[in-house]
Amino acid sequence: MKKDIEIPEVKDLHLAVVKEYNEVFQCEDWNAYLINDKDESLEMVIIVSHGYDEKDKTSLMRKKIDMLPAKSFAKIELIQPELFKLNNEFNISFFEGNRMMEKTFIVPQNSISEDALEPIPLIEKMGVLAS
Repeated sequence: MKKDIEIPEVKDLHLAVVKEYNEVFQCEDWNAYLINDKDESLEMVIIVSHGYDEKDKTSLMRKKIDMLPAKSFAKIELIQPELFKLNNEFNISFFEGNRMMEKTFIVPQNSISEDALEPIPLIEKMGVLAS
């Protein structure tokens, strides 16, 4: 029975933490983005995120995106620098065609820094890609 269950691999979906200037507050912010590098739109995207380590954990954050078009991106949430010391986990569930898909991204503790910045596809800004 278990051998008959097919778990599809999610490809061309990325999560990045991007450093960008906030015009309103005139400061640098770190924002998490979901990047759909697929040729197909994603529907009913549900994002559940939280931070954790051995002794601390944050509350769960939930966000819904009705439609994420092909070759596009969406800002998920602001990440405060105090949370960089935690593992930040993002569970993404969505429909691709008629199939429900799921992928988990983890941004390891202390991996977000100026030294780790790299060009992020589609967004054309500098940031850190999650694994």
